[in-house]
Amino acid sequence: MKIDDNQLTQLQRLIAGGSQKAFEDLYRLFFGRLFNFAVLYVHKKEVAEELVNDVMISVWRRRDELAGIRNLETYLFVAARNHSLNYLSRYSPYYVAVESDNAQGQLIDVNDPGRELEWKEIWFRLNQAIDELPDQCRTVFKLIKEEGFRYKQVAEILNISPRTVETQLFRAIKKLDKVIEKSFFRL
Repeated sequence: MKIDDNQLTQLQRLIAGGSQKAFEDLYRLFFGRLFNFAVLYVHKKEVAEELVNDVMISVWRRRDELAGIRNLETYLFVAARNHSLNYLSRYSPYYVAVESDNAQGQLIDVNDPGRELEWKEIWFRLNQAIDELPDQCRTVFKLIKEEGFRYKQVAEILNISPRTVETQLFRAIKKLDKVIEKSFFRL
């Protein structure tokens, strides 16, 4: 079922106002399409269903921010893609290691329990470092890197300049690079 932009904008306003009925309508309108989209990435129906539900729960929890989203349909699909890619990066037993000498990639199975423990420790330290970032810095980082927003969108959502968004993201990445660097030299 295709919904026109005016109907979607109206739903968006109602949801931002706390209407559960409007949210249920949005859920019914997009669940099937988002589910099929997520399956293209994760290839597992149960996982795709869970990911789409996570996206929709996120929309409901952050409903007060819906007014700042210009195209809700695009936002939902970007969020579904990002959730799917995050799932794959988190739960895939493989990763590509690129050798700096010849720039060739090598597929490595990380099911080695020792390696798995190392990666879990790195992820733990990284998430801990993200949580310790200053509020605005952390918010900018999460909106861009985890939610998939662009600089301009984040600037509009947070009511700050795009340059401030860029600066905050740079600071976050610089701090997180140090954490990762320390983690790799310890291992």
